[in-house]
Amino acid sequence: MAMNHDLFEKCYKFTAPLELQQRGMYPYFRTIESAQEPEVIMGGKKMIMVGSNNYLGLANHPKVKEAAIEATRKYGTGCAGSRFLNGTLDIHVQLEEKLARFMRKEAALIFSTGFQVNLGVISALVGKDDLVIIDKMDHASIIDGCRLAFGEVKRYKHNDIADLERVLIENDGRGKFIVADGVFSMEGDIVNLPEVVRLTKKYNARLMIDDAHGIGVLGKTGRGTAEHFNLEKEADLIMGTYSKSLASIGGFVVGDKEVINYIKHFARSLIFSASPTPASVAAVSAAIDIIESEPERIAQLWKNTYKMQNGFKNLGFDIGVTQTPIVPVIVGDDELAFRMVMMLQNEGVFANVAISPAVPPGKALIRTSYMATHTDEHLDKVLEAFQKVGKALKLI
Repeated sequence: MAMNHDLFEKCYKFTAPLELQQRGMYPYFRTIESAQEPEVIMGGKKMIMVGSNNYLGLANHPKVKEAAIEATRKYGTGCAGSRFLNGTLDIHVQLEEKLARFMRKEAALIFSTGFQVNLGVISALVGKDDLVIIDKMDHASIIDGCRLAFGEVKRYKHNDIADLERVLIENDGRGKFIVADGVFSMEGDIVNLPEVVRLTKKYNARLMIDDAHGIGVLGKTGRGTAEHFNLEKEADLIMGTYSKSLASIGGFVVGDKEVINYIKHFARSLIFSASPTPASVAAVSAAIDIIESEPERIAQLWKNTYKMQNGFKNLGFDIGVTQTPIVPVIVGDDELAFRMVMMLQNEGVFANVAISPAVPPGKALIRTSYMATHTDEHLDKVLEAFQKVGKALKLI
């Protein structure tokens, strides 16, 4: 008789985090005791935060907080059900109208998280005879949305237009859905949207841009990757999250009203999930108002971005192919990356570390990202810390 196998055996054998903790090199689940600002408090100590996606510095903005408080006073803390049944408030509908207008599309649909947008949209639209085509460096939520879809999944090499065309040629005649990040969240580079759009037209494919890191960052007025390339009409669907520039949690998708209506009735992650909280909905609405009324925030974000890109390059660091406020410092070896991020922490700098599978094997990096609200003094201190640590580790 076969021995019974304990499902939890893998859990007991998973000791890597504990080993890193014992060596003082575990860089995850660090506890922050303050708001996401350019400076945060950790363990009672002030740290310069360069590990946040709070690009426009709105996550602790007084107007955004006040909007969330007022919505909580009026509507309570939760909706106690899904959008589909009892959980649609007037402010959900108003935010959808505002997002559609802001993104210059016919209709919008809001979800409780950005992750759920990709799960719901991809699995709703890609049927058993269809094909979904994704960039190899697309976000995990896109990959999981593909896993839930009944159609076939094909990947193409990162930002490689020739490889994308190869996949399209091999699958001519099928329903095809290309899904790509607008801004790739680890490397900080931007999708070659003009070429992707050209291929969608040539091979009769549909396109969705995951613009989680593009909205509030790219484009003349912060409307994202499609605006950046002046291709807003060419992107069939654009999804975004609230947890970056929009200062809350949740997500949305915009597109033609018929397509959004279809997703509304087939996206399981919408239908079977509780509604976004009143506080998060009101916070996003206030954040959009600020983005539209204070364009200088985006200008300052880019000033800070160029300062840091140039600063790291001048110190001799490899920042890869970044074109955005996501500025990776590529170190290669996983253990070296763990050591570096903890040494930076000791210097009062909070940065993130990314290893495989978030990045390709052997391409471990320190992920830094910047806010409009960082001052030159903050940024100079960050560069000083990187220089000190980089020299100690013989990286520069």
